Amino acid sequence: MITLPYSLVIEATDDPDFFGFYSVDLDGFTGIGHSIEDCLYKARWGMADHAQTLREQGLPVPTPNPNPTIVIQNDSKLQLA
Repeated sequence: MITLPYSLVIEATDDPDFFGFYSVDLDGFTGIGHSIEDCLYKARWGMADHAQTLREQGLPVPTPNPNPTIVIQNDSKLQLA
């Protein structure tokens, strides 16, 4: 089971060795990974770190999503030949 506090979008990039990811629930949270699994691992720990940084800066931290989703898609900017 994959447990994340916020929804996550993972996108393929034009470089087959990298995927980008971001959260639609957690403003400013982004990252890259070498695989979908790598993105999930980095997102799990990165979301906690990002939320802690927001707290330390006195910024609002969104309430965890009770039903977060994970979407894996092609980058909308990719041009398919």
